[in-house]
Amino acid sequence: MIETPLRTSSLGVGRCRPRFVSTADLIDGSLPTDNAQVIDPTPPTGIRVSLLLFARYAELIGTDRLDLNLPSGATVGSVVSLVRARSGGESLPSAPLVARNMVRVGVEEPLSDGDEVAFLPPMAGG
Repeated sequence: MIETPLRTSSLGVGRCRPRFVSTADLIDGSLPTDNAQVIDPTPPTGIRVSLLLFARYAELIGTDRLDLNLPSGATVGSVVSLVRARSGGESLPSAPLVARNMVRVGVEEPLSDGDEVAFLPPMAGG
């Protein structure tokens, strides 16, 4: 069993556990509606990456965080493609602003195990 710390969700009231999602869940849009964990063990050659979603992007996908199991050699572009292929993701831009470990990167940026990727929505103000 994988232990996950409780955290506050920015989309809902109360506390929830982050979801562990396989790439197949992203593609077919079959995420659970409750806070259950979807366990998909990382293959020995794969990596686990956390995806953070903010504002409108989180609303479109239905959560503010996904923990993804990806094959080795995956790039930021791989994550963009997977999320865009899932229900609600088609409304995301094809090239959103993305940060990897809090540094702005392009879609060709390679990912490593434990990386945190964030899709950054457009900002407005003045």
